[in-house]
Amino acid sequence: MSFRIRSARREDQKQLYELARQFTLLNLPADKNTIAQKIDKSIASFSGSVLAAESEYLFVLEDASDGFIAGSSQIVGKKGTEKKPAFSFRVLKNERFSKDLGIGFIHQVLRLKVESNGCAEVGGLVLDRGHRRLPEKLGKLLSLSRFLFVAMERSRFQVNIHAEMAPPLTEEGRSEFWEALGRRFTGMPYAEADALSQKNKRFIQDLFPEEDIYLALLDSKARLVMGRVAEETQAAEYMLKKMGFQSTDEVDPFDGGPHLKAIIDEIPLVKSKRDLTLKKAAHQTFERMGLIGYKDAGEFIGCQSAYAAEGDLLHLPESAWKTMDLSEGQKLSVTDYI
Repeated sequence: MSFRIRSARREDQKQLYELARQFTLLNLPADKNTIAQKIDKSIASFSGSVLAAESEYLFVLEDASDGFIAGSSQIVGKKGTEKKPAFSFRVLKNERFSKDLGIGFIHQVLRLKVESNGCAEVGGLVLDRGHRRLPEKLGKLLSLSRFLFVAMERSRFQVNIHAEMAPPLTEEGRSEFWEALGRRFTGMPYAEADALSQKNKRFIQDLFPEEDIYLALLDSKARLVMGRVAEETQAAEYMLKKMGFQSTDEVDPFDGGPHLKAIIDEIPLVKSKRDLTLKKAAHQTFERMGLIGYKDAGEFIGCQSAYAAEGDLLHLPESAWKTMDLSEGQKLSVTDYI
């Protein structure tokens, strides 16, 4: 098997739908119309025909030998605009002290934050269950390839980049955090509210309290999961933190999942990006491992490969030439793997 990352195409709709059916994810729902709309928006984004702040990029992980799509991931150009603000809870401390009793408490409180000038966001990483734990580490490839693309299209992204980590849910897919808080102010179950938020988040600002919410008043189950990462998401969190992402004081208003943030220009994969010219070389030793990518006719194609570089020239093994359908003299972007 040889895998490549590329931008989604309209003919991917059926396979993406089958992939989405394996999971319960709102950023890749098992709905053919929604997936078709996502693909169209992504095609427009990769071609540069929509504003950078309104761009939404959808990547697929493809087996180059048979065209099977084993995963997908996404980037949002800007999470939080004047038209579509983003919402989160800031987790703050509030000190209370009684002189008469001689005792005091430090309470954690939640304060609703409305963001209308946000940053880029990575998310929506989905990997076919049958392709997990393979030696190719396909989840890592899916995740890190996005940062090569960000480096290639640096001017289309903000200073910072954001990631929302999935928290623990019950076996039924219920969020204890939402049940204890959000449902009381909206009257909606978790799945319905989160699905609605994909189209319009204004109801959060309309219905959630403006005042601070004391965590001590929430159910213990909700307090226990807030700020935690689901077991299946811990590897993704570790990978992002290795690249310089740091925890913030914010959590998701729906499920209490933690938020991470990084400065794009300080991410190693972005800093080490170079643009080189591909050239064949006989008996070449490929001593480095990296991510290789290029854009052509509004599409992005990338893969992971061993490589060698001499000045402005790039040498790749034959397998990479075939996986990416390359030609000598082609300009490629390269960044060292971590």
